[in-house]
Amino acid sequence: MPARTKEMPMIKVTRLNGKEFVVNAEMIQFMESTPDTVITLANKEKIVVKEPVDDLIKRIVDYNRSVRGPVSG
Repeated sequence: MPARTKEMPMIKVTRLNGKEFVVNAEMIQFMESTPDTVITLANKEKIVVKEPVDDLIKRIVDYNRSVRGPVSG
């Protein structure tokens, strides 16, 4: 489930050491499986997390839907 804040699209992730934290989803430049999941932020910082890329994509989409509503079309 996405972590909700007032204005930032934060999603909860878990470092390989088990520590949870949140990251601003809008700052994610790209994600890759190497086989660990590596998140690269817009500032080029890299974060290695336990969650698979597909799970993170779902969290980002779920957060966006909760804030902006479903896509109509």
